[in-house]
Amino acid sequence: MRPDPRAYLWDALRATERLDKFRQGKAFADYQADDMLKSAVERQFEIVGEALNQLSRVDPALAAKVPELARIVAFRNVLINGYAMVDDAIVWQVLSDKLPDLARVLGELLAELDEP
Repeated sequence: MRPDPRAYLWDALRATERLDKFRQGKAFADYQADDMLKSAVERQFEIVGEALNQLSRVDPALAAKVPELARIVAFRNVLINGYAMVDDAIVWQVLSDKLPDLARVLGELLAELDEP
């Protein structure tokens, strides 16, 4: 039985919601100074990337609707495999600049799949 692509979209969307919550009221300096915040943010980005990577295997046509999917998966790979080279400024920029659009797209895709 093929996995339900909605599960991967839901996992990615839930992780973006957590990321947004973690970011509220924080500045880049807060992020740099707080190891727990950095770890939490990186973990949620890893979930987003892995969920979308799995989505691309289960439903490539649906995954193609996610802008910059390959970059998101590559970002996840850097966080996991190249953790010693993670640039805090890039993580914060993605969190601040890219996350809202990604969350919107994921929500729209889930809504489309849930329509009768």
